Amino acid sequence: MSRIYAYRQLLGATATTNLQDLSKLYKGLMKTYHPDRFPDDTAMREEAEVKSKEIIEAYHFLSSIAPETRAQDAEEYARLTALPILNFRFEQRTLRIIFADGTEYEYFGVPHNTYMKFVNTDGNPRFARRHIYDAFPCRRAKKAMVEATV
Repeated sequence: MSRIYAYRQLLGATATTNLQDLSKLYKGLMKTYHPDRFPDDTAMREEAEVKSKEIIEAYHFLSSIAPETRAQDAEEYARLTALPILNFRFEQRTLRIIFADGTEYEYFGVPHNTYMKFVNTDGNPRFARRHIYDAFPCRRAKKAMVEATV
């Protein structure tokens, strides 16, 4: 959750900022910090490059967890969460679940006790469907790689 909070602070967004407003904030900051604005000042240009990369990363992250993005991907997400769980990792309140097709999702702000219940249940997918999938902000971290057929 601290990552979400830090990115919101960087862009000047709130928890209720919609995707359209997030885009406006992003574009405004990019106009201010775009490296091409400093063609003659090398130090300012390098600083602007670093800042613009941070802004881009924050925008992509926050847009990936926005409710509008989630609504667009709802059908695919429902199909995906019906698949078995291949693997999972938990670090700093972020639960990363790898599904059977190779797709990875990150769930943010998962309490340690919820994670421990998830680990200790025999039906991890069922527990996750009831207590994790729709309860925490999430984003797709990696899309499944489709094998090419010849």
